[in-house]
Amino acid sequence: MTDPRPLHGILWMALTGLLFVAMTAIVKHVGPGIPAAQSGFLRYAMGLPFLIPMLRPILRAHLTRRQVGLFAFRGVFHTAAVILWFFAMTRIPLAEVTAINYLNPVWVTLGAALFLGERFRAPRLLAILAALIGALVILRPGLREVQPGHLAMLGTAACFAVSYLVAKPLSAQVSATVIVGMLTITVTLGLLPFALAVWVPPTLLQLALFVAVAAFATAGHYTMTLAFAAAPLAVTQPVIFLQLVWSVSVGALLFGEPVDAYVVLGGLIIVAAVTFIAWREARGAGRQATRAVALDPGAA
Repeated sequence: MTDPRPLHGILWMALTGLLFVAMTAIVKHVGPGIPAAQSGFLRYAMGLPFLIPMLRPILRAHLTRRQVGLFAFRGVFHTAAVILWFFAMTRIPLAEVTAINYLNPVWVTLGAALFLGERFRAPRLLAILAALIGALVILRPGLREVQPGHLAMLGTAACFAVSYLVAKPLSAQVSATVIVGMLTITVTLGLLPFALAVWVPPTLLQLALFVAVAAFATAGHYTMTLAFAAAPLAVTQPVIFLQLVWSVSVGALLFGEPVDAYVVLGGLIIVAAVTFIAWREARGAGRQATRAVALDPGAA
């Protein structure tokens, strides 16, 4: 009898893509009426109730001063990534946000080789070059105007990569619950002063929408974890391309965004490169922590 778990992993990852696209669609619907920093803060603040079960494990972890420093350092870059991501969401089409966001695991792979001493062989280099070509296909510099939203998404991918690279050594020292909980705390605190500086009184409807954003984001990270547990990354990673399909569809149907074949092609090239990297990682031993933090298809 065929093992159903790989199929479960594929289905969980497909659902993950839908949840993340629903989250980004709500943010885009709210639009630039709420500043990016405030939008990011509301997303995390509305998710604080999900933090309550994590408080006891955090207190029991007895974090060292060095660990607290690493969490704070990670929080700085994750905060910057969230602000840039929310800014980009209201400036460029959903499909372009999703496609450029696929670069996250590519930058993590490159950073792990440069700063964490992981092996960096020719196949990985070729995969990274292919992903960069995919990004150029999406952006097409010189053939069209590269907008601030595009630059913000490139900065988002880079900042998230730093965040994930810091999470890797921490994942070997504390539980995933502590890592997620500390990220929520540090990013909420990091976003607070930026949000207060640009604060616009939100309506009750906008607050309700950000509750939905927090719920979709939390559910997406949970289903993604289930996908990783059910099947190898080499099986689940190609499914993240469906997230681009959902983004193109939602963008066209709800926001009237034109379907850009270059964005789809560039996203497919990046996904192929990421899938190859995931397959190479899956062949190695003892790299589960790297895979768990580096190949997150979602954002924020």
